[in-house]
Amino acid sequence: MTDRHHLLVHGATFAAVGDRGDISGVRGGTSPDGFFVRDARHLSRWQLTVDGALPEVLTPVADGDAARCVLVPRGGRQEPPAHTLFREQAVGDSSFVESLRITSNRPVPTTVQLAITADADFTDQFELRSDHRTYGKPGAVRSRQILDDGIEFTYQRAEWRSRTSITADPAPDAVEETGTGARRLVWQLELSPHGTAELVLRVIARPHGEKRALRVPRDPAAVHEQLLAAEGRFVEGVAFPTGWPELAAACARGLADLAVLQVPATGPEGEELRVPAGGAPWFLTLLGRDALLASLFTLPYRPQLAAATLPALAATQATDAGCSPVAQPGKIVHEVRYGELAHFGQVPFARYYGSVDATPLFLILLGAYVEQTGDTDLARRLEPHARAAIGWMLDHGGLTSRGYLVYRADEGGLANQNWKDSPGAICGADGSRPTGAVMAAGAQGYAYDALRRTAWVARSVWADDTYAALLEQAAADLRDRFQRDFWMPRHAFPALALDGEGRQVDALASDAGHLLWSGLLDKEYGEVVGRRLLEPDFFSGWGVRTLASGQPAYHPLSYHRGSVWPHDNALITLGLARYGLHDEARSVAHALVDAARATGHRLPEVLAGYGRDTHPEPVPYPHACVRESRSAAAPLALLTAVGGA
Repeated sequence: MTDRHHLLVHGATFAAVGDRGDISGVRGGTSPDGFFVRDARHLSRWQLTVDGALPEVLTPVADGDAARCVLVPRGGRQEPPAHTLFREQAVGDSSFVESLRITSNRPVPTTVQLAITADADFTDQFELRSDHRTYGKPGAVRSRQILDDGIEFTYQRAEWRSRTSITADPAPDAVEETGTGARRLVWQLELSPHGTAELVLRVIARPHGEKRALRVPRDPAAVHEQLLAAEGRFVEGVAFPTGWPELAAACARGLADLAVLQVPATGPEGEELRVPAGGAPWFLTLLGRDALLASLFTLPYRPQLAAATLPALAATQATDAGCSPVAQPGKIVHEVRYGELAHFGQVPFARYYGSVDATPLFLILLGAYVEQTGDTDLARRLEPHARAAIGWMLDHGGLTSRGYLVYRADEGGLANQNWKDSPGAICGADGSRPTGAVMAAGAQGYAYDALRRTAWVARSVWADDTYAALLEQAAADLRDRFQRDFWMPRHAFPALALDGEGRQVDALASDAGHLLWSGLLDKEYGEVVGRRLLEPDFFSGWGVRTLASGQPAYHPLSYHRGSVWPHDNALITLGLARYGLHDEARSVAHALVDAARATGHRLPEVLAGYGRDTHPEPVPYPHACVRESRSAAAPLALLTAVGGA
């Protein structure tokens, strides 16, 4: 049996364990292996042995909020297993808890040795990515201290200090050296005839800067109970469609995932907030674009996400250029990281502003939130931040000087800074990459919507008619320019982008659907684009591909050049409905709901672009986040767009 990774997630904490509940610490693969808190691996090895040998898997770990498996000693058909192990694990806030129950299958007393080999290498998550980059860590020291009931691992590098404490009930009989950095916790258990013994192990991570008094749950069952209660509260009260049970199930699953995908953040006055994380395992942190879109999708159902996301992003808004060319005044943050490499500036993501679209999305969410809830207090409180965001779009963003929002490749950061941010994602139909500054189509739609929504807020909340009129004129001018410069008459479709010379980047891409969502296209153009997105080269049967097949640049297993993204399709569905293309909107919604049904009603970050006509089940994308906030929220956007149809 191939050992897969199973994710356990709780806020900013997650664990990836194998089929038998072990953590091997092996680097590489599509998912990091270990127990992680705030970008650091606090358990790099967690391996159970019985009488010195690895047990066999009788029932492997299944996906869920708790990891449960059944194990037996290795043996043959002629001699049934002497005992059976029932293993259960769960993660809480900065904690990992395991219960082990071993039951004798013999009619006589027996002695069994159980051991857990544990280690904590405190590796930064960026070191575990597939780019195989290495980072110097001068002066770093790891140490270990035996406790009365376990062991503590410590890591220190200059002022950076992290700890992982492991305690057990009952306490281990011995803590042994292994010849490596790992230590082995050992128990000699006396089992009566058909008797049972139980152990509970508790792991608590204390990342650098952690000052809270952390409480460790008593056992996995307690953690599971807490998670179920949190998920239930978040789902309760939403009116799901009774005539479409599959969409209802996808909405419920998405809300339950969003309940545990919220990470701590701080508002402008230091208030504590919880906001949607990007996704597990790679992006369990605040990502501006992701949090904004998840909050927009859930706004009619869970406006508290928007009420937390907006002040959290206002608190991290850039106030000056600082040491980074992408941190310009008024810009909304793209990514916030808390790990060792970010702390020492070895990766640029402690607060990274390499996003051309988070700033207009911030303004869109603010306007939509006020319109949806009537909460004008937040709009007044965030008025300086909103005006600064508009200032960034007009000045540093390029609307005034270039006529469009513009980004340039950031050396050491992101080459592309729109939602398709992988290298080569913005390309011509032949795969060629644009040179110079890039003006991505979707970002212009966001800018148009941001200008119009902020104009409405300025007039209705801030009582500033002059400012509102200025923004409305800027939006109208942008719309006129866009349809002149981006429209490709030969394809009857907008270009994916313009390059630094204003030339069209001619790939046929799903970003055109975002223009429907923002309302940037005239009705005639919008209807043509919407129907084009449902042609077979775009529409796979599981959703609209990021790039239409048949173009040389297309690849069904490319991250952004042929795959199917649920959040992308959610925006497209909302856009189709906006332009009155309700049949097309329902087609996309049904495709996504069918894809969710095939994976337990949970939509992953991204799917491969293979067509449903040749692949009757959706093909997974190998490096996708299993739980992702935008994808979790996508079924709610479908519900908004098409109701229960």
